[in-house]
Amino acid sequence: ADDDDRAPQARFFPPLQEPMLLPGTFKNKVAFITGGGTGLGKGMTFTLSSLGAECVIASRNLDVLKATAEEISSQTGNKVHPVQCNVRDPDSVKATVDQMVNDVGLPDVVINNAAGNFISPSERLSANAWKAITDTVLNGTAYITLDIGKRLIAAQKGAAFLCITTIYADSGSGFVMPSASAKAGVEALCKSLVAEWGRYGLRFNIIQPGPIKTKGAFSRLDPTGKFEKLMIERIPVGRLGTVGEIANLAAYLCSDYASWVSGATIKIDGGEYSFMAGEFNSLSLVTKEQWDVMEAIIRQTKGS
Repeated sequence: ADDDDRAPQARFFPPLQEPMLLPGTFKNKVAFITGGGTGLGKGMTFTLSSLGAECVIASRNLDVLKATAEEISSQTGNKVHPVQCNVRDPDSVKATVDQMVNDVGLPDVVINNAAGNFISPSERLSANAWKAITDTVLNGTAYITLDIGKRLIAAQKGAAFLCITTIYADSGSGFVMPSASAKAGVEALCKSLVAEWGRYGLRFNIIQPGPIKTKGAFSRLDPTGKFEKLMIERIPVGRLGTVGEIANLAAYLCSDYASWVSGATIKIDGGEYSFMAGEFNSLSLVTKEQWDVMEAIIRQTKGS
């Protein structure tokens, strides 16, 4: 957000975006990131690469992936491999994983970050609109996780899986109903495998980001830019999140420092979810003078 969009209290909460883990934390590790060419995926790839990981990034747009791979590896000195993949298609997923195994081996870190979303009244959604989002978000996550998971189990190799969902996976939300449904499904998938696949050396965690200004999400969720100010008003920290903040949390959860963390769901939203949930939280808009008046009236109210 532009600084003038921020609430005054944002000055207490400056975003620190540089990698927080020690250099070399991911040395000799391979990380696979879907949706790795842009936005959050790109940010997470940069952080992991900075910390020594050899990254493989996948999405549908190979040109974007190649540019991102080049940009990141030139900054970090570590290889980033771009692989074209349509996560909606199990054959494409298999070909992608085959290529990764061939080039760099099985991954130590798998981040399911590919997503699709747009705002629409639910009564305007076609079956195809529903399918476009659920195919990418839920089925895509399932195809990636099953394909890589089976190979890891067969190879007796451990790994950390991370799913990027959203704060409304818990609550549901109007106007993004297919995304809410698919993201809730992704969370159930992760939590199911926490219990089942731990014995194979696999752990699973979930990050639920609040609003972060990335081009991909915001162009389809806030096309006019009007919604941003409203969002900031209901974020107690007083600003939007940044890609680097999510990337640091993701890096921690996928690192060996978090080897006893499995089945965690972490909200990173500046307090937005709590603000929206509490019945009376909008009273924060009431001024001191208005409270004085109301308090006087309340004090005069006798009995029940």
